[in-house]
Amino acid sequence: MLAKTYGSAVYGVNAYTITIEVNVGQGTRFYMVGLPDSAVKESEQRVESSIKYHGYRMPRQKVVVNLAPADIKKEGSAYDLPIALGILQGSEQVSFPDLEKYVIMGELSLDGMLRPIKGALPIAIEARKKGFKGFILPKENASEAAIVDDIEVIGVETIKEAIEHLDGTAPIEPLHYDTRDVFFYDLDQVDADFADVQGQENIKRAMEIAAAGGHNVIMIGPPGAGKTMLAKRLSSILPPLSLHEALETTKIHSVAGKLGGNGKLIANRPFRSPHHTISDVALVGGGGIPQPGEISLANNGVLFLDELPEFKRTALEVMRQPLEERRVTISRAKVSIDYPANFMLVASMNPCPCGYYNHPEKECVCGPGVVQRYLNKVSGPLLDRIDLHVEVTPVSFDQMTADRKAESSLEIRARVIQAREIQKDRFKDTPEVFNNAMMGSSTTKELCKINEGGKVLLKTAMEKLGLSARAYDRILKVSRTIADLAASEDIKIEHLAEAIQYRSLDREGWAG
Repeated sequence: MLAKTYGSAVYGVNAYTITIEVNVGQGTRFYMVGLPDSAVKESEQRVESSIKYHGYRMPRQKVVVNLAPADIKKEGSAYDLPIALGILQGSEQVSFPDLEKYVIMGELSLDGMLRPIKGALPIAIEARKKGFKGFILPKENASEAAIVDDIEVIGVETIKEAIEHLDGTAPIEPLHYDTRDVFFYDLDQVDADFADVQGQENIKRAMEIAAAGGHNVIMIGPPGAGKTMLAKRLSSILPPLSLHEALETTKIHSVAGKLGGNGKLIANRPFRSPHHTISDVALVGGGGIPQPGEISLANNGVLFLDELPEFKRTALEVMRQPLEERRVTISRAKVSIDYPANFMLVASMNPCPCGYYNHPEKECVCGPGVVQRYLNKVSGPLLDRIDLHVEVTPVSFDQMTADRKAESSLEIRARVIQAREIQKDRFKDTPEVFNNAMMGSSTTKELCKINEGGKVLLKTAMEKLGLSARAYDRILKVSRTIADLAASEDIKIEHLAEAIQYRSLDREGWAG
């Protein structure tokens, strides 16, 4: 007898429906076809043990399991449950009238318990799109799948529960999850607040500008100056995630298996801080079974690279294209996968190996040329993609012990949102551009016009400070953002003057 069940394969952040056909007929062997990998082929042993544990039998006949379409590689162990249910239906041990109305996924243990799967959210989205009645999956992933409306989400702990739900002997109530209420409640929950930061007003200002225009930023300063503390608070002043952004971000974390048992819609912008020993693949994504890397997990949020010169040169170089294109492409012989990578890069570094070059009190002990060699570890093309270079100085004792209450993240965020609204209106006819940092050269020339006084100031600054040619566009973009924060239609001289301050690493002789 032929039985059909439906599962799903996840490629990138999207899912594709897989038809699992089970035919039980004359013969004695078990065949699995349809381009399965080793983990899928091994399901025969898990399926046999789990159905026997619950009092059913494995047919001693010819069993053919076909995973269609046959040209897509099937990976992982999540096809165990639909294969097991198909075998039980095909061998007429059970009767499931609605079996073909469900997408079913889950890895079986030998006693029939279900283990969690990856990618439950994109699978649920695809199941609703294809018109399925429901989605049967491990209970640990049920809350994640329940983010999707208009589809029954049935969380089960054992294969027995799935059987009893499908044959009608013990139906399970679908899980309902009020996505929007929980999402909007979590929007204003801030873990790390700028109100906790004493002093560093100039750095907070730079962070506000970076958030308002979506600019990448690098902080240069001695150990203990507060670079990491400030970076961790940047995501708290970025505009709240829209529902579309939240869904996209949650899908990536779902595919990577990062949501955990209490999976729900991610309401706060992600903050990722990989260690400097990270490999190229872990940073940008890939692997034998392609998985999103740190730059994709930081999508719609912040990627913080602490001690930038300590990262491997190759790891930093592979980031150059994603920084430009806002996505990363993982290519294999038979498949090419795109992952979103629209993140803000925040980097920090010491000014020299000992950390005290240009320190107001402590003396640098690095030898001649050491500082320049240390800075040269970060390539020019990567620095070219970083708009703001900010020097961080240590906070004095008086500033640390001051009673004055600093501005909260929500107060700063309100100004950032106003500036982003101006940009949203400005770029409404340009679908690929959402903020000032994403402007191309032609758009920058058109939208960042400066008056004669501004041209004189910029020319003088470039000559006196030895600013490189690549700094020109960056200064214009940053000054446009500063003008937006001031709700000014034109870029004024004071906006340009402030933007010029944020090009420390472009100055000739900065490290010499």
